[in-house]
Amino acid sequence: MSSELALSVRGLTKEYRIVHKSQQHNRVTDAAVAALKGVFVPQEFETFRALDEVSFDVKKGDVLGVVGRNGAGKSTLLKVLSRITEPTAGEVHLYGKVGSLLEVGTGFHPELTGRENIYLNGSILGMRSREITRQFDAIVDFAEVERFLDTPVKRYSSGMYVRLAFAVAAHLNPEILIVDEVLAVGDTQFQEKCLGKMKDVSSQEGKTVLFVSHNIAAVKALCNKGLLLANGKLLMQGSADEVLAEYAKRAPVSITALSKPGVDGNLRLVDLKINGVQTAVSDVDFLKPVTIELVMEASQPTPLCIPYLRWQDANGIVLSEIWGPEEAVDFQKYAGRFSFRMSLETMNLLPGRYFIDYFLHDAAGKEVFAAPECVQLEVHPVALPGAPRAYEARHGLLRLASRLTQQAVPPQA
Repeated sequence: MSSELALSVRGLTKEYRIVHKSQQHNRVTDAAVAALKGVFVPQEFETFRALDEVSFDVKKGDVLGVVGRNGAGKSTLLKVLSRITEPTAGEVHLYGKVGSLLEVGTGFHPELTGRENIYLNGSILGMRSREITRQFDAIVDFAEVERFLDTPVKRYSSGMYVRLAFAVAAHLNPEILIVDEVLAVGDTQFQEKCLGKMKDVSSQEGKTVLFVSHNIAAVKALCNKGLLLANGKLLMQGSADEVLAEYAKRAPVSITALSKPGVDGNLRLVDLKINGVQTAVSDVDFLKPVTIELVMEASQPTPLCIPYLRWQDANGIVLSEIWGPEEAVDFQKYAGRFSFRMSLETMNLLPGRYFIDYFLHDAAGKEVFAAPECVQLEVHPVALPGAPRAYEARHGLLRLASRLTQQAVPPQA
């Protein structure tokens, strides 16, 4: 059985001590006195379990997506698997060399050049000098940093750091490649390049990949297996589709009410559904219908107001604004429970991450209620019937309502 496994984790636990009532000192003497007192008066602390008896197996060639909310324990898990930190309890068995990319600049020395850091990082990953030399040109070509190869990396941008670090980790033949959300630092084109490389590493070379990301579309496109973590515990493991579906169900409704002058704060967003599922975070299919419903509750009658929704991409660029009167929803007073439903016959936004801001405005244009980024959508690729490839995010922001056809033209007489 172990010959089929890339890694095996049993009862993995990682604890940290959180000290309470620690004081900030402005002078060295105060800090020294406090340290002496601490010898006789122990500080109060609590034990925090970042990982709580996590157990799972990963087979060779699998691409495992690790998902969960911030603080779920995803990065801690990868640090333990990469041997950056020691577990408090449990066992980890790795069957092969590990290449990891967890933080920008991990394993790089800022004073050394890009060329020197390729050899340094490769050595840290356990590669011999001749192996690094054999892959050197491919690493530089993939990272697109040839012009700055002999420049100290302390002068690199964070994006250049990531490009070079990923290129080293992916090209030095690790049996297990571990990648954290750090890829989000790079631009969209390079992210797609990295995802393509990870696909090649797993499908063509039979390597194992562990991938942590909040980009649901990327996880769905890349991974065949998934893990769902919450509060350090393993909630679910299985196929990527099953795990992502469960993750979407458990995502909390993000509600943010902003009280403005003259508003008594009697409005609440009490429910939010995407395609009939109670959630604020969902992955949707490109070119498929989408319905978003927002349910409000007003303890007292509202002033005359209208809904206003704003679509933004991951870079904060406003893509569309939907204003009530233009959608036959005019100024009105509301009391009790009421809802607004926004329906799209087809999701024409290209694959990627998008956010929706929701507001209620009164007749003077002032906010009665605000819930910025209350909806997050991950649009993932879908191929049209008969098309050899799926639509990709690099082709812009949206697909026009067009239909491309081809026909033969007879030669002119």
